Amino acid sequence: MAKTKQAGQGTPATVTLTKAGVPFTTHAYEHDPAAKSYGLEAADALGLAPEQVFKTLLVEVDGKLAVGVVPVDRQLDLKAVAAALDGKKAVMADPAAAERTTGYVVGGISPIGQKRALPTVVDAGATEHAIVYVSGGRRGLDLGLAPTDLIAVTSARTAPIAR
Repeated sequence: MAKTKQAGQGTPATVTLTKAGVPFTTHAYEHDPAAKSYGLEAADALGLAPEQVFKTLLVEVDGKLAVGVVPVDRQLDLKAVAAALDGKKAVMADPAAAERTTGYVVGGISPIGQKRALPTVVDAGATEHAIVYVSGGRRGLDLGLAPTDLIAVTSARTAPIAR
């Protein structure tokens, strides 16, 4: 069942979802600082299929920041995300710029409730699941929600951007 929180409590992601009236569940786990892949760590710790847990990656498309959301067991196809945003070239964003722009730390970047709204593309495979999981805005916290709600609350496009 969806968690309800008072506005102002929780992370910016949970506050955004609560204010928008979007049902979601919270899933906390003990983060291991030695983990090599934050996303795969989350899937394993929560006992979830990796294709249902999504990571949030910041890219620069033609020099402008954007967000790609892909399953944790896949890689972001830079050409595909550029094309999905009507751009020519995409490169991974600098981690420090990603943290400054989103207000989240690397490994805890949520596509929801970022300091600055950025163009967002969610991998089309997300719609194959009833529930998807994304970072809740800090390491050790994931949120479960319907992919249609994720797409709506982030004003995202969907496209096949994972490889």
